[in-house]
Amino acid sequence: MSDTSNDPLYATMSLVRIAEMNPEGRARLEYRARADMCHSGGVVQGGFVSGWIDAAMAHAAIAKNGPGVTPMTLELKVSFFAPVRPGLVIAEGWAVRNGRKTAFYEGHLLDEAGNVLAKASTTMMLADRSRVEAASKAATGN
Repeated sequence: MSDTSNDPLYATMSLVRIAEMNPEGRARLEYRARADMCHSGGVVQGGFVSGWIDAAMAHAAIAKNGPGVTPMTLELKVSFFAPVRPGLVIAEGWAVRNGRKTAFYEGHLLDEAGNVLAKASTTMMLADRSRVEAASKAATGN
């Protein structure tokens, strides 16, 4: 769906592709869980799992609200159901309630067979992207 090859964050998170961004407030992202993301027993570290689902929910919010919005996570809850192993995983996010400034989204991480590995919910602030970028430039001097 989109070219992610030049984005350092997407590379760090091992994004394969953004498969869907639906204006109804849904997104589907595919990641490649790698062995170097694992801790003991070949299980992917939970921070990657949380980040993948968080990113899917943020992409769903952008799909619904447009590219002028930066979704900023205020609260994130993740429940882990099964170990995530190296291989392709699919993160999906969808809108539950989308207000003018605050939104509630849910998401999950699936393996290639469609088994739910983890679920998440988030409360996010829908910030004006231009203001977020201006504040970042002012803070870093860039």
